[in-house]
Amino acid sequence: MADADTLLLRVAAMLDIQQLAYRYALAFDSRDLEMLHGLWYEDVPRLPYPDINIHTVREDFDQWLYGLGPSILTVANHVIDLSDEDHGTGSVYCLVQMDTGEHYVEQSILYQDRYVRIDGRWLFEVRRHLLWFGTAGSESPFRQEPANWPASTFGRGTLPEAFPSYQALRAETDRAPD
Repeated sequence: MADADTLLLRVAAMLDIQQLAYRYALAFDSRDLEMLHGLWYEDVPRLPYPDINIHTVREDFDQWLYGLGPSILTVANHVIDLSDEDHGTGSVYCLVQMDTGEHYVEQSILYQDRYVRIDGRWLFEVRRHLLWFGTAGSESPFRQEPANWPASTFGRGTLPEAFPSYQALRAETDRAPD
């Protein structure tokens, strides 16, 4: 059995890596590009899809997020394997709900991740985006009348527009020429 210090370091690494996946979802949904960019290791070559790394995020995500309506990424199962004290891999299940403008889409995704620890901070090196399935419907819950919660438990809520980063990205989109 590992000594207490080694075990504590492994547990801390796993918690930090879990937070990395959660922060990815929050950054994506709130359209916080600064947070999203800060989750990635910089010193890697660009990779083809389905792999995503800092280059994909910088060069492609901005355009995806500008045209995308509200989204909710829910991080589910997360299996983490540490290779050594600075490297690991993981499998992250993610349930996605998003308004593409044309459709309301639900997806089930498996991210296969590689993590690296730089200067004590865990980062994504690469995420492989694998789709179990996606379904498209015509009725988007984001297009309902306002819920006015807590007066009503159903209807459109205040998110994602309540995120300042989401508002800023929408304002940039509105100013962008066609």
